[in-house]
Amino acid sequence: MKKSDASPTPLGRSLSGIEYFTFGFGTMVGVGWLVLIDDWLSRGGPGGAMIAFGAGALLLSPVALTYGRLVRRMPDAGAEIAYMEGVFPRGAAFAAAWTMVLSYAIVCPWEAVAIGNLLARVFPEMNRFPLYAIGGKVVSAPRLAAGLLLTAAITALNVRGMRGSARFQKAATFGLLAIFALFTALGFARGNPAHAAPLFAHPGLAGAALSIFLTLQIVPYFLTGFESVSKESEESRVGFDPRGFGRAIGAALAAGAVFYVAVIGAVSFAFPWQELVSGHLGTEAAFRRAFGSDAVARAIVFAAFLSLLKIFNGNFVAATRLLLGIGRRGYLHPALARVDARRNTPVPAILFMAVFTGAAALLGDALLVPVTEVGSLAVGVGWGAACIAAAKRFSEGRALAVAGAVVAAAIVLMKIVPGVPGSFTRAEWIAFAVWSAAGLLFWLGKPGDT
Repeated sequence: MKKSDASPTPLGRSLSGIEYFTFGFGTMVGVGWLVLIDDWLSRGGPGGAMIAFGAGALLLSPVALTYGRLVRRMPDAGAEIAYMEGVFPRGAAFAAAWTMVLSYAIVCPWEAVAIGNLLARVFPEMNRFPLYAIGGKVVSAPRLAAGLLLTAAITALNVRGMRGSARFQKAATFGLLAIFALFTALGFARGNPAHAAPLFAHPGLAGAALSIFLTLQIVPYFLTGFESVSKESEESRVGFDPRGFGRAIGAALAAGAVFYVAVIGAVSFAFPWQELVSGHLGTEAAFRRAFGSDAVARAIVFAAFLSLLKIFNGNFVAATRLLLGIGRRGYLHPALARVDARRNTPVPAILFMAVFTGAAALLGDALLVPVTEVGSLAVGVGWGAACIAAAKRFSEGRALAVAGAVVAAAIVLMKIVPGVPGSFTRAEWIAFAVWSAAGLLFWLGKPGDT
């Protein structure tokens, strides 16, 4: 199928290598390090969790290198669908790209809900004025309002242009990294190595291996985002060296792994990790108890707030560009193929994502948790499709592309094979089926070849 001619207007060209890094890293690191640290440590203990995140980054390096080669040769907002065109049937290309949209899109309503949860840690009044409950989880008016206002702000920022969105992403990313450096240094300097004992959540050599595996299976979800650079590849500034795409992707993956490993180590030094797990404490609570300082805890919450803003913005940008790329090929409504001539932004795709995010945010925590789990499968499908396409297209780097495809296949199998810890439950299968059904309707409603 030929690309749509509905949008001759190009996207704006303003992004530098540093900004590509902030989109890759910023789309990857969210607030899991604050709110889920007890889960990570319960799975692996300090040693198991740190090894798993480091090993996970190494296992994903073939995927990152393959994306770097693909985007250097084929800078296209459609990314996965562009890579698969001509080497896969059109239906397979659309299915993989549509599934990849989900991996970004579902993060946005999750962050819209998480902003209320985060603010409630500092302002308990956010829990007042309950509106309704879903699955036993109460949705309060202040939390819902915070999520919808944040969605409106991200939408307005992106409608105005990529320049402002990139500046915002850069400020939030480096603000997070500055605070991260301070509190991790504090944790290691003033903590006690004895707090990290035992290093693994399960005893013995077999227990150490199990500790690493139980954490490793969740690592791909928390390292998803380095490949988002490919979605913004049409927006590089004039004169940008295409090799910079690969550098930004590799740097984002490496920085993400270092970030997670350092946070786990610092928290485990600062506070006895078994007490943290039994008390279901977050990172900021562990530091508050360890040092008796509300100021340190508030600084960590503020860092998480910056992290939430950047991951929301990063995933929002990636989803809208991928929708634009799919729309150009005639698989979605023609409006989604349009770029605003004055702002050089895909305004219809941005508004589509705003409506999706706002509507899903109304569901609150209860229904978003199982839906978010689908993101691990979605990104595995997208990564695998891109790596297989690279192996079929290019002889250079074919072994790495095959290795990346194997890693992606393992991620998918961990989610779909019954009995594997963390595999899909009925709720996740329903969520994935609903998204797939929506894609099928788009496919059946696409215009004929021209």
